[in-house]
Amino acid sequence: MTIEVGSQAPDFQLKDNHGRTVRLSEFRGEKNVVLVFYPFAFTGVCTGELCALRDELPRFENEGTQLLAVSNDSIHTLRVFAEQEGLEYPLLSDFWPHGETSRAYGVFDEDKGCAVRGTFVIDKAGTVRWSVVNGLPDARDLNEYVKALEAL
Repeated sequence: MTIEVGSQAPDFQLKDNHGRTVRLSEFRGEKNVVLVFYPFAFTGVCTGELCALRDELPRFENEGTQLLAVSNDSIHTLRVFAEQEGLEYPLLSDFWPHGETSRAYGVFDEDKGCAVRGTFVIDKAGTVRWSVVNGLPDARDLNEYVKALEAL
């Protein structure tokens, strides 16, 4: 089951594409978080979505908001992907234990072995204020993220 709006966002500790540890709880009281789960680096729809976020980055990562993108790829894959695509925001690896964070948010597809396209807008108190979950082939609408952030 996907985490419901109004629920406390599950905390996590994941390595980013540079090997640094990132904890969701680090942003509590400081920033809202846009948490974007995607299936795999280097795939068509994922690359398109993450590059669209890159192109609109000031809307999603600024003094009041942090963008975090999570996949089940290794940190090494994510490092190369970020370099190739010019992605400046953290790409977090939910590689091992495989899919643990994706499962906590209810967006892990057991049959495919990866996260589906789930997005969660989490306020400074750590509460999920908005979410959308799309299937593997279906890209998300970034304008919906912006509306959710503006409503905080």
